[in-house]
Amino acid sequence: LHTIACRHTAANIAEELYTIVDNGCGVLDVIVEHAVYGQLSGQLQIFSRLDADDFLRKLSKSRSLPLCNLTGGVHLHTVSCPSEEAYRRMLAQLREKGILYPSSVKINKIKKPGA
Repeated sequence: LHTIACRHTAANIAEELYTIVDNGCGVLDVIVEHAVYGQLSGQLQIFSRLDADDFLRKLSKSRSLPLCNLTGGVHLHTVSCPSEEAYRRMLAQLREKGILYPSSVKINKIKKPGA
C-alpha cells in the first residue's frame, strides 16, 4: 500500500480515478487535513472504471461536495497496486496530467497488517 498526494478540481475526479484504476491499482480511501477538525477520511474502495462511475454517480446524485473541496483540491489517497511497475506507471501518468501534488511525489509506504 502507498499514500499519494493529489491536487485537482472536482471536474478532474474521473480523470484521477480512471488513471489509477487503468493501471491496475485501487483507491482505498481519500484523506484531507482540515484546519479545525484535523484529518478527515472517507472509504472509497474503487478498483475499476465501473466502481469510479458508481462513485461519481452517487456524488452527483447526493449533491454533496467532494472532501477535496475543503482543501483547495489537495488530498491523499491510499492506493494498492499489483506491482511496483504498476505503481510507478500510475505515478508518472498522474504527474503528466498535473494531478500529483506537488510535481514531486509525497509517498509513504504503508506496511500491510501482519507484514
